[in-house]
Amino acid sequence: MEPFWRDRVFYPILSLISIGIILYINFGDKFKFPLLWQPKMDFISINSTHFVIKDDGGKESMVYVNGWNSYWLMEESVWEKDRKKVSKMFKKGSEMGMTVCRTWAFSDGNGPNSLQISPGVFDKRVFQGLDYVIVEARRRRIRLIFSLVNNLDAFGGKAQYVRWAQEAGFNVTSSNDSFFSHPTIKDYYKNYIKAIVTRTNSISGVKYSEEPAIFAWELMNEPRCISSSSAPFLQTWIIEMAAFLKGLDQKHLVTVGLEGFYGLDSASKLSVNPGEWAASLGSDFIQNSAVANIDFASVHAYPDSWIPDADLDEKERYLSQWVESHVMDAELVLKKPVLFTEVGSLVHTKKEGVYNRDLLLKTVYDKLYESARKRQAGAGTLIWQLLVEGMKGYGDQYSLVAWDQPSTYKLITEQSCRLQKMFRKDQTNRKTRPGDPCFG
Repeated sequence: MEPFWRDRVFYPILSLISIGIILYINFGDKFKFPLLWQPKMDFISINSTHFVIKDDGGKESMVYVNGWNSYWLMEESVWEKDRKKVSKMFKKGSEMGMTVCRTWAFSDGNGPNSLQISPGVFDKRVFQGLDYVIVEARRRRIRLIFSLVNNLDAFGGKAQYVRWAQEAGFNVTSSNDSFFSHPTIKDYYKNYIKAIVTRTNSISGVKYSEEPAIFAWELMNEPRCISSSSAPFLQTWIIEMAAFLKGLDQKHLVTVGLEGFYGLDSASKLSVNPGEWAASLGSDFIQNSAVANIDFASVHAYPDSWIPDADLDEKERYLSQWVESHVMDAELVLKKPVLFTEVGSLVHTKKEGVYNRDLLLKTVYDKLYESARKRQAGAGTLIWQLLVEGMKGYGDQYSLVAWDQPSTYKLITEQSCRLQKMFRKDQTNRKTRPGDPCFG
C-alpha cells in the first residue's frame, strides 16, 4: 500500500471504525446509529375492498397476502443468542414467498421477558427485542401485523390489566369484561398504545409510526366477552381505541383481531357460525368490523377445534362456507378487505396418504385465490403457526416447522407464487426480495 493512501485515507477510516465500535460497546444504549442499508419499502393502504401499494409515481397496485403467524418473535429477540431463530424464521418465510407475519407486540405482567411490567413501565431489553424484529423483517421485505393485547391470559392479556386496576385500589368488578368499560383500564391500554406507536427504534432510528415494515396494528387477539351482555361495551371500546390509535398514526392500517363469529345482531348469519356458542361471546363480525377507523376485517378458522366431532368432508364444507360468507360480507356489506389472519388445523391425521391439514389449508387457499382472481375482498391468509427447530416450548397442536413437512411447505409456496404471479406486472418491487422463490 502506498504511504499516502495508508496515512491519509486507510488509517483515518480504520480509526473512525474503531471509535464507533468502542462507543457502541460502551454506550450503545445511549447512542443511536441509524441503519443506512435498510431496503426501501412503501406503506400498505386501502382502496375500497383492496390492499394497495403506491409506487413513487403514485401508481397503485393491488396486494393479496400469503403469510404466517409466529407470535414468539419479540420474546426470542430479547437475548442476542436467541435472535438467530428470528432471523431464520424471516429467511424461511421469504423463501416460501410469504410477505406478511403476524406477531405479538405485547407481554404484560411480571414475567422474565415481559414488555410492560406494570402500567406504563417497560423493560428496555424487551423493547429492544421488538426493535430487532422490525429491522429483521424489513431486511427480508416482510411486513408485520402487530397485535397489541391478548384476550386470553397468556402473556398477561386483559386479565392482567384488570388485576393492575384492582391492585391500584379501583372499584373494578372481577369480570374481565371490565377491560372494555372501566375508564382506568382503558387509560392503561391507551398509554400502552401510545408508548408502542410513538417509540423510536433503537437500532434503525425510525419511529414505529413511520416504519413501512409494519403492515397494521391489531387492537386485540380474539376479543371475546364473558357475558354477551358486554357486547355493547366491546363495540364502544373498538370505536374508541381505533380512533385513538388513528389519532397517533395515520400511516398504518388498523384491524380488530376478530375470530369472525356472527353475533346475535346478525341473525341471518348465525347458521354460518360453528355452533350456537359462537354467538354468545359478545363479538360480531359485521358490526365490529364496520367501525369507521377499522381499515380491514379479520377472521380466524379452526375447524378441528370448533367442530371437533365432524369428519374431514364436513370440515372442508364448513371451511368453504365460512370463507365464502366472510368474503362476500366484506365485499358487499363492509366494503373493506378481509384477511384470514389465523388458519390452523391439526397435523397428525392423514387421508389416503395426504395430511388432513393440507386438505383443509388448501380449501382456504383455493377460496382466497379465487377471490383474488375475481378481484374480490378476500385479501389473503396467514397460517397458524410456524416455528423453527428447537422451539417446542412455543408450540401447540397447530404448530409446525414447515420445511420439515414437504407437502405443507410446497402448498404454502405454491399459494404465495400463484398470488404474486397473478399481479406480476404490477408487483415489480417483488423482484428484489431476497430468497423469493416466485421470481427469478
